[in-house]
Amino acid sequence: MSQIKVALIGNPNTGKTSVFNKLTGLNHKVGNYPGITVEKKVGQLKLEGGVKVNILDLPGLYSLNTNSLDEEVAVEILVNDKGENYPDVVVVIADIDNLKRNLLVFTQIKDLGLPCILAINMSDNMHKKGISLDIKQLEQRLKTKIALISARKNSGFNELKELIANYKNLSIEPCTNASRVDKNYFGGLKEKFPQKNIYKLWLILSQNLYANEDEKNTIQSQLEDFRIKSNLELKRLQQKEIIARYSFINDTLKKTLTKDIKQATGLRARLDRVLMDRVWGYVIFACILLLIFQAIFTFASYPMDLIDESFAQLSEWISALLPDGQFTRLITEGVIPGIGGVVIFIPQIAFLFLFIGILEESGYMSRVVFLTDRIMKKFGLSGKSIVPLVSGTACAIPAVMASRNIENWKERLITILVIPFTTCSARLPVYLIIISLVIPNETFFGVFNYQGLVLLFLYVLGFVVAVVSAWVLHKVIKTKAQSYFVVEMPDYKPPILKNVFFTVYDNTKSFVVDAGKIIFAISIILWVLASYGPNDKFSNAEQYVNNEITAQSLDLSDDDYQTRIESFKLRHSFIGYMGKAIEPIVQPLGYDWKIGIAIITSFAAREVFVGTLATIYSVGSEDEDTIKNKMNKEVNAITGEKIYNFASGISLLLFYAFAMQCMSTLAIVKKETNTWKWPLIQLVSMSIFAYIVSLIAFQLLK
Repeated sequence: MSQIKVALIGNPNTGKTSVFNKLTGLNHKVGNYPGITVEKKVGQLKLEGGVKVNILDLPGLYSLNTNSLDEEVAVEILVNDKGENYPDVVVVIADIDNLKRNLLVFTQIKDLGLPCILAINMSDNMHKKGISLDIKQLEQRLKTKIALISARKNSGFNELKELIANYKNLSIEPCTNASRVDKNYFGGLKEKFPQKNIYKLWLILSQNLYANEDEKNTIQSQLEDFRIKSNLELKRLQQKEIIARYSFINDTLKKTLTKDIKQATGLRARLDRVLMDRVWGYVIFACILLLIFQAIFTFASYPMDLIDESFAQLSEWISALLPDGQFTRLITEGVIPGIGGVVIFIPQIAFLFLFIGILEESGYMSRVVFLTDRIMKKFGLSGKSIVPLVSGTACAIPAVMASRNIENWKERLITILVIPFTTCSARLPVYLIIISLVIPNETFFGVFNYQGLVLLFLYVLGFVVAVVSAWVLHKVIKTKAQSYFVVEMPDYKPPILKNVFFTVYDNTKSFVVDAGKIIFAISIILWVLASYGPNDKFSNAEQYVNNEITAQSLDLSDDDYQTRIESFKLRHSFIGYMGKAIEPIVQPLGYDWKIGIAIITSFAAREVFVGTLATIYSVGSEDEDTIKNKMNKEVNAITGEKIYNFASGISLLLFYAFAMQCMSTLAIVKKETNTWKWPLIQLVSMSIFAYIVSLIAFQLLK
């Protein structure tokens, strides 16, 4: 009696197990592969004429480039032509909804020279989802035979069994040529092993396995010249292979598969027609984002205020508990604020990823990505870039982390580099106080407030510059890697709370543990620079201040006296001298040395700008003016003009709109790119751009 060995393979969640059960019924058994704790499921089927079919259900996998022991087992079976489980024919299970993704492993198996059948499952959903396939042309392009099946409806299995019985008539010609990925490398393999399957050799080399014991002994030494020495080079070749295959798959499905949402039926189709509409889709997405960020600001403000107050009280308590001295000040002014500067971001990060997790789990995020991809592609970005860019209006840190779902490295890198241009909440304290100083509180046409319009303009300006910068970077950053848009359209479903929780937990933990260490260290450095000075003007600040008070015949309260001393010490600290040193650089922008100090200190966080100026300007009389009024009274000692006029105010707004004044963001960019190269490029380029724009604005408006 003749026998046929069949390997059943496919991506997870394609219904492979259901197909296996339909083919074998109860005639199957489960065990482990010899010496490996990986489940082995084998079943039997009898065809007409008494032909016996042994069906092996291989572990699910997305690609032959393995990442787990289960996947390694599957690949070893497919390349070991002397093994007992080596199949006569492979049946690849795909589902009609994710055919593009499912075809990747199909094209790889075809390159191994194995007879291959494509079984497209869930075919009963085609009409409901408005999908039609040109089966004949698809078979020609894939060089195979196709069976449309439905495990749920139990249809198409007779055709599949017939194809299995006649597997010897199937073409073993590859449908795409993997060797074009690197002609020199694969050409060398072909020249060295003219009788061997080149793609099989590539898998042996890249997966560190051998097809069988005989080949292990005969070609081991000969393969050494072709073994990939660098993991980076291996990943590069694998990525090029995947992109080349998706190029072929995209072109094939473009000619053979059509999907008309208007013809689809059911709740999902009705929702898709609205949520993916070219007009209403964007309107609904904008409304959802508005609700999310309103919720983030509303919900996160309470725990953030509580954290802020708690750390302030902790500093006060420690200060009262320990004796006065530099160690106590290090703890209360450096260590505790440094830790607080990390912890205070947790609510925003947690809430943002909570909402992102809900949108992803519900299936909506895939629609947003598809909807925006066409627009974003023109600027060198992916549809998946829209979420991090918009998230940046809350905080750049979680926004950079949200870029992890962008697979293409170039698109992800560009997204990370331009995110800081979007207006984050840390800029708001700076924007609000400067706008209130230099923009009149009047209305336009009796409806639109000028100050509100300027604030809106700064938000829009940030997003526009981010997108334009992405286009420039797309032209500048050269890479041979291409991007092909592949996104699943899952069914709408209630979010799984466990998955959402782990999304929030993992991303929050990643920030606290990895970026937090860098933020904390730089906070200590900034404290040291502000707490020590190079000469006796810092160490004997009281004496110098007393001499000034005596010379000017001032009568100061205790609070004003202490504030004057702290301000004097700050001016003569290391960071104060740094401010004086950069004054010639910032003067052309309309700034003085005090603003220079604020710019340096706000490197820790942009909102520090206001706090720094509050200390510097708290000098003088007994009045207890607000920081806004004190800034409004500040005049240039030489010209007598107000420091904060329309020209300098606009210049300052533009500087903070474009400059990279956030060590937290630099820390997370370093963490995400695994190098200081890109955050340093980001820091230098954004600062130069901000300087030039602010310089032009001030010189034109003064």
